[in-house]
Amino acid sequence: MTKWISRLALGIVLIATCFLLDAVKYRWYVLDPASLHELAQAAIASSPNNTAGMIEHIVSNLTSTYPSSAIALNTNSKEWVFNNAGGAMGAMYIIHASITEYLIIFGTPLGTEGHTGLHTADDYFNILSGEQWAFSPGQLEMERYPPGSVHHLPRGTAKQYKMHEGCFALEYARGWIPLMLPFGFADTLTSTLDIPTLYRTVIVTGREMLRNLFIGKI
Repeated sequence: MTKWISRLALGIVLIATCFLLDAVKYRWYVLDPASLHELAQAAIASSPNNTAGMIEHIVSNLTSTYPSSAIALNTNSKEWVFNNAGGAMGAMYIIHASITEYLIIFGTPLGTEGHTGLHTADDYFNILSGEQWAFSPGQLEMERYPPGSVHHLPRGTAKQYKMHEGCFALEYARGWIPLMLPFGFADTLTSTLDIPTLYRTVIVTGREMLRNLFIGKI
């Protein structure tokens, strides 16, 4: 009986801790959805029809706006890896990864579609080039997101999406990022078996999370 009471007490403490951390996680956010949307629009305006130029504009702006003491950013824009998740395939460049935020460039010039996943974080998909289409069960017309728009997927919701005929986006998520990782890894373990890509993804993600933890960015 004592053992079960101890386990119950421990469970209650863990649940209470999770609720407390969830209530205060906003204190660890550095990036802002509205500012990133404006940045994506500025990048499009500065380099129309030039995705590489847009990415350069975004990274340059971020590094000049946010001090390295507040947030660690990966400025190596050649560090791309494949990403298979929810049946969709593309490539991503991880600009920032921490416990509560990530910022990536994600896309493909070929087009892809799949499931968004059901996440513990809000996701903001800022379209840079191409279009993203989406729909939820019960919708009879698709949602359409052209360049300059943002597709917000609130945490706990899921959709089917398609990056029609090629699309690249600045994707920002805020919430509990480690809990999103199983979705990002599952297709590799159950379908593609692209272990080298999984290895590189884990190395880059882990490296960036550690870089941020070392400066106190959770």
